Order: sequence, then structure tokens, then C-alpha cells
Amino acid sequence: MHDRPRLLFVKSRRASFIELDQRLLGERYTLEVIHQPGRVGDPLKLIRAVLGADVIVGWWASWHTFLPFTLAWLLRKPSLLIVGGFDTAAEPEFGYGFQLGGLRKHLSRFTMRRARILMTNSEYSRGEIERNCAIPASRVSVVHHGLPDDAPPPAAKRPLALSAGIVDHTNLERKGMRLFAQAAALMPEVQFTLVGRLADDAAEQLRVGAPPNLRITGWLEDHELQELYASAAVYVQASRHEGFGVAVAEAMLARCVPVVSTAGALPEVVGETGVILPELSPQAVAEGVRAALALAPAQAARERVLTQFSVERRREGLFALLDRLT
Repeated sequence: MHDRPRLLFVKSRRASFIELDQRLLGERYTLEVIHQPGRVGDPLKLIRAVLGADVIVGWWASWHTFLPFTLAWLLRKPSLLIVGGFDTAAEPEFGYGFQLGGLRKHLSRFTMRRARILMTNSEYSRGEIERNCAIPASRVSVVHHGLPDDAPPPAAKRPLALSAGIVDHTNLERKGMRLFAQAAALMPEVQFTLVGRLADDAAEQLRVGAPPNLRITGWLEDHELQELYASAAVYVQASRHEGFGVAVAEAMLARCVPVVSTAGALPEVVGETGVILPELSPQAVAEGVRAALALAPAQAARERVLTQFSVERRREGLFALLDRLT
């Protein structure tokens, strides 16, 4: 029996969707995983890993993928780069995205152009890559995220509006956390809960003058977050940019009615199963939550994720692209 092909998987951080891809790749390949959270890693280790690999796969065009994908290109080794998010965005209003300029813009574009295949997670991101990175959409393949059905058993929904994400200054605007907090003041009869790691003093800004029905939890373990998903009637993501919206889909699996903006891929994820905000204002968010409370629980939202964003569809799409490489 032949040995399985060797695959180098490069990532800069741990996230549920990245860990899922790593697990899927391990079904077919012998994996070597390099986790480089900062700009400077171990160049000698990376060089040895690329030389020993048959295929290179990486998440995001950034500092951690620059060297391995450049080497793979020089050595003519097959490579697949998953992009979409901070590496392809250019949002000057709140200073988000590598494509705003500077060294990061040139490094990310150089890395994307070295990859044999580019893959992204939404049709929106494919269009953004063409607009912001000067890479034709025909060069980019879309494979939507896949979500395992980890939702707890159905529970009684209560008037709770939930939102989740890293709580930092960028996300106050990018993920609409400030709007979420302001909408809470307009709906004292509804509990608003914001979940996520507190990365800077952004949470303290939100707490200044916050109404008593706004709760900021900080980091929660997965089982604690799942319990909140199970009991929350509504999930809110009033983002100004979103390459996909994994947390939205996770909440939809737990039958939360999604309330989202028109930004990025959010309408692509939600479809007709939730409330699309006509504008980004505290009043619009509050009205969206009121409308969503009348729809809960959201069985249609759950069914959409199970059919459109399943792990099996992610596996099939990922392996189809790898088959093209090899």
C-alpha cells in the first residue's frame, strides 16, 4: 500500500472553521501543521516542511503564508490558499483590511498570486477579491463553510437577543457591537447579551451608560455558548463587513432567528430565513429584533444551514479542488 500524500497545513490562529478543515484534510493526507500566530515564525522549519510536502494548504494570505507559498511556487509544488476576510477587505471607515495599502497589501497580493488555486468561503468574497485585489473572479473557487450539527436539543426560547465576536475597537463598528448595545437601550423588555473575548477596553466603552438589560459576558466555553444559542430567540449581526458569518450560521443551527445587515455575505448566509436590516441604526436593529421575536423559533434557518452549509458539502468542495491540483 502506498503511503498517503503529505500535506503541509499552515494557519495563523485557531478557530472552529480552521480546525474543521484540518480534520477533513487529515482524512486523506498525512498532515504536518504549522501554527504561526505572529509575523515571525521559524523559517528553517517552514522550508523543511515545504520540501517534505506533496501539497501545501494555508488559511489567509498573510505573513504566515508568504514564505511557504512562495517556496511552493518556486518548487512548482501544488498549493491551495483559502482567503477572504481581513486579507481581502478594504474598509477605510473603520480601518479594516489588508487591501487598504502599505506592505500588507503587497504581501497578501503577492501570496495570493503564488497559489495554484485560490478558494474562498462566499460569493461575496469572490467579488471582493476581484474588486480589491485585482485577481479575476474566474481564478477563485467558492466553497462555503461547513458547520457540524453541534446544536443542543431544542429548548424553550426566551426574549434574548444574542451577538458574538471578539470585543475590540474594530469590531465595535465592523460587527455592529456598538449598534447592538444602543439597540438594547430601546428595548428594556428584552435581554441583550454580547459574548466574546475582551481584547482591549472596547467593552468598557460599551458599559459606560449601558442599560441594565445589556450583558457582556467575555469569553465563554463552547458548551456555555451552545446553551445561550439554545435559549436565545434572536441572533444579531449588524456588521459593516462580513466574509461569511460563521457565528450567524451556528446560531441558525440552534433555531435562532438571524437579524443581519446587508453587508458582505450575510444575506447569502441567511437567505429568506431571517430579518435583513434596511439600514444600520439603533432603531433599525431594535425593530429587527422585534420582528424576529415574532418569528422564533427558526426551524427554517436551521434547515438552511443543514442543507447549504453542511460539513459534507465542505468536504466535497475542498477535496474536488485538491483533486484538480494532484
